[in-house]
Amino acid sequence: MLDMLKTLCMLDGVSGWEDSVSNFIFNEASKYADEISRDSIGNIFVFKKGKSPTSKPLMVCAHMDEVGLIIKSITDDGYLKFGFIGGVDRRVTIGKRVKVCGKYPGVVGIKAVHLSTKDERKSVPKTQDLYIDIGAKDKEDAEKLVSLGDYAVFDSDFTIFGDGYVKARALDDRIGCAIMLTLLKEELAFDTHFVFTVQEEVGLRGATVAAYKVKPHSALVIEGTTAADIPEMEGAMQVCNLGAGPVIGCMDRSTIYDKEYLAKLFALAEGAGISCQTKKLIAGGTDAGIIHKSISGIRTTSISAPVRYIHSPSSVACISDIEDMHTLARLFIENWEV
Repeated sequence: MLDMLKTLCMLDGVSGWEDSVSNFIFNEASKYADEISRDSIGNIFVFKKGKSPTSKPLMVCAHMDEVGLIIKSITDDGYLKFGFIGGVDRRVTIGKRVKVCGKYPGVVGIKAVHLSTKDERKSVPKTQDLYIDIGAKDKEDAEKLVSLGDYAVFDSDFTIFGDGYVKARALDDRIGCAIMLTLLKEELAFDTHFVFTVQEEVGLRGATVAAYKVKPHSALVIEGTTAADIPEMEGAMQVCNLGAGPVIGCMDRSTIYDKEYLAKLFALAEGAGISCQTKKLIAGGTDAGIIHKSISGIRTTSISAPVRYIHSPSSVACISDIEDMHTLARLFIENWEV
């Protein structure tokens, strides 16, 4: 699964430009699907038969898209001015390598520190003060490569380090995609609908369409979620902790999760000897935020990986958490109608 995760994280998939990730997932999922299709917005729908049919359709979903940048203008000097796609802290972008259109290398620049005023050095730069330098000599030179509306992603390697940790961009939510592709390879207890959604980072848009298409009885969302287990944070402000196991959804800013499924997941985890946790702070949101409100109401739960420095070029997750998420998701499907 780590090899799969690495491949997925190294593919570009900014919201609205998920094609590279989508094509890879479609080709991989086709090997194990009983039915597979795409809709007009880009969601991938995979139906896999299990040992038994189910009278209560189950949808398991993860989003393919990642946060990124969009080119808004080109200066006379050939620099690219940009905005953000999804929730990106502009502090993490300064000096970082990026790829424009998936192929043109660049770096996010800002006025040098020795040219900055005292007040400027004390404040976070505004987005309009940042730019992408692709080495163009002028606007005409830049326009040969880049057009307004093109996307850019962080150019970041996938690295395994320390005591079982992984660093990459887009761990939110290529972790979920890797787990779902792994589940597709396995024999399932019940018929299951797997949906790889688009545009989660800009408003849960793919999931909105997907829920109305599948019309499931219940949904399991597999996600990456904010962890802040770092020195300056204490208590509830740490949200959740790497290495403490999967995060089972209780409540976030978009959803109050199904209480029976919450208890079921904890019981399954305990039976399998898996450590689990909930968020200590109500923060973030997932595709569940729109799924549970769709049609006449869909019972929804979630399993998430704690991710440090989420939505940055160097997100960090714990490998054991990811492996336990896969096990717990499989157990949930196996015990779906038991």
